[in-house]
Order: sequence, then structure tokens, then C-alpha cells
Amino acid sequence: MKGTEALARAILRSADRCYAVPGYPVSGIAASAGAVIPVNEKVALEYALGDSLSGRRAAVVVKHVGLNACADPLVHATAQGLRAGVVVVVGDDVRPIASDVVQDSRYYGEVARVPVLEPDGETIGQAVEAAFEASETFSRVAIVRVTPEILDADVPDLPAPRSDLEGSLADPGLTMAGRALASDRRTAAMFAWSRSSPLNRFAGGEHRAVTVYPPPADPDVLALTREVGRPFLREHRLLAPPDPAGEPERFSARGYCRTFCRDCPFHPAFSILSERRMRAVCDAGCAILAMNPPYRVGIATYGLGSSIAVAATGPGVALTGDYALLHSGLNALIDVYERRLPLLCIVLANTRMGMTGGHPVPDILRYISWANPVVCAADGTAALRRALVHPEGGPRTVVIEGTCPEGGIHETVAYRDL
Repeated sequence: MKGTEALARAILRSADRCYAVPGYPVSGIAASAGAVIPVNEKVALEYALGDSLSGRRAAVVVKHVGLNACADPLVHATAQGLRAGVVVVVGDDVRPIASDVVQDSRYYGEVARVPVLEPDGETIGQAVEAAFEASETFSRVAIVRVTPEILDADVPDLPAPRSDLEGSLADPGLTMAGRALASDRRTAAMFAWSRSSPLNRFAGGEHRAVTVYPPPADPDVLALTREVGRPFLREHRLLAPPDPAGEPERFSARGYCRTFCRDCPFHPAFSILSERRMRAVCDAGCAILAMNPPYRVGIATYGLGSSIAVAATGPGVALTGDYALLHSGLNALIDVYERRLPLLCIVLANTRMGMTGGHPVPDILRYISWANPVVCAADGTAALRRALVHPEGGPRTVVIEGTCPEGGIHETVAYRDL
């Protein structure tokens, strides 16, 4: 069979769900795998991360330029962690035949510090399963890079048995600096994983590198290894693992955490979510503070504008700001409504960029009227109680309007293990 069909079969064996944005050279994979086609690649990866939070393995199939749209949640997931495996299968149009740019996607391994595998004809099934296992072992997304050379080749169908492992979200007791250090430790462990992978072959004159990031062999071996595209292995053959020193910083050791402004208008909404034990995916911005005491309603955050799609396949509650929604969340909201996914999307509308200096933001209602949002005043407790419930039969958007206090700053409060 052709490599395209073998890769689609491997995805179906190893993944519970598959998302794709078709384009050369991966359109055939998307069709054969029966992939769901979201509005764009970023939304596809966010859906996959939500599946991961729900314990489902998910694959995302994109072409090389589509991987660029995934960059924000891809990088964030390395520090935030995940549960079930998430694998991005990316097809590089290396000539190019049907693209306007040439790109080597292996470099995203270095940018996002994620494992990258590049199978040959005999290792497609094994490489896809190994990518899911690596994703779960190191609690981050893994990438499988393919090119037309392998997709168009005649290859055997050599299935690999599925072996689900369990990833983990970042320890909620760690500060952001602590999460980064803990992530670096796992990155260092990835180097040993790549070196020891049985998928690689460097004996008897054979040079086959499948785990292409981190570097899988000694520098002199990698210098002689055949590559498709840029000389990625030769450029990275001297790369050393990070050497994280000390212990990851914890809130308890630092002694404090940050929370909302004392006069934040949205305190009543957070109190209701906390009281009802509703867990949410948080957006970057002020919403991210809901992960900290005293509310602790946030599960994870995967970047600006990411909460809507992640929550739609994850816990079902998204906590976002009006700027995050305008920045890159609208695409996801459109897709969620098209699919009628059960999501409670809570928009904190303060018409300002709260984390970056209070710059003005347009009134969000003129852009989401099609969603028939429920609009509540931030201090309208009775209305908030009626609105902040899990919807039935499809999505619901609740816009909570409030005015930030002039001169308000995020509170720094003594940390307590609650």
C-alpha cells in the first residue's frame, strides 16, 4: 500500500479522534482517517488538547504552513502538560509542488521542545504509536513529520500494538517559573529517549534516524545521515540537553501568589463557579488568575484565545476575555456553534486589555450577535446564577460586562494551601 494509507491506518489504530485541515501532501491522510475538519489548524490542535484533558488520544493532520497556525498552543502545552497523547502529523511540501513556501517542520521540535519523529516506510505504524507514547511520557505534544517521498512510496502495513500511557498536567502548586523548570527536566529526559529508540538504525552502514529531535546519535554519525529538506540533523548534532538547576519553584516556598484586583467587577462570577465546583479552561489574560487561590476554578491554559476549543472537547467551560476572543478565539467559537458542541463560554467583557496596560478593546457584542449571547452585569448575582450553568443541546455564550477600577492592580496575597 502507499504510505498515505499506511499512515492513516496507524492514526486510526493509535488515536481516538482525528482532526485535519487538508492540503498537499496530507489531504489523502485526512480523507482515509475520516478526520473532522475544523475551521483552522489552531482550533484543530485546541480540540485535540481538550480531548487529551478528557482522556482521549487525538491526532491532528496538517501541512507545513498549517503548523504555523498551531504554534501558540503547541508551545504552551509543553509547560502546561496534558493527559492523553496528542500527535501532530505534518506533511512538508519540500519542493514545493502545491505550496507557496518551503518549510522544514522539524525545527518546531526545537522551538516547542517537543519530540519529533520522521518514519521511513518500515516504521510508519511504530513511529505513530511511539509518538503518542512520547507525548504521554513527556506530557507535551509530539510531531510526526512526513514528506511526499514517503507518502507516495509503496510500503508494508506493519501495525504496532497500542500502549496507552498517562501524561500529567503541570503541578498546580508550581509557579510559572517552577513549571518551566519542571518542563526542562522532561526535555532533558527526551534526549535519552531519542538515543535509545529502537526505531533508529545506525549499525552496519545503515543510517536511519526516526527520532529526529532530540538528536538520536553521536555527532559524527548524524553528519552522514541522509535527510529530506534542510540539514536539520547536521545542524543539531552538537545539541546538548538542558541542565536545569535547583528545585522547581512552588507558591508555598515563594510565599505568595497573584490574584484579581481587589475591586475586580468579576468576583461574583468567580465565586459562583467556585461554589458550584465548575472547572474551566482559562485563557491567557486576567482569566488565567482563576487558576490561583482563592478560586482555583481553572484547569489549564494553552495560550491566548485557546480556551474555547479546548473546553469544548474538555471540561465544557471556557473562561475568556473580550480581547482574547477577538484576538483568536472567534474562529473557535464559530466552529463550536457549527458543531453544536456543549460548551459554556464565559466572556469577561471589560473592553480593555487587562494584562498589557489597559489598551481599549472594541465592544464584543457587535461581533458575536449571531451567537445570541446572554448578557449579564458583573454585579447582577441573580442573573449570573441563572446564566452560569452547563448548557444542554449545544453551546451557550455568556457575556459578563464590568468596568475595571481605575488604577487597579492585581493583588499579591499570601499563599496558603487550601
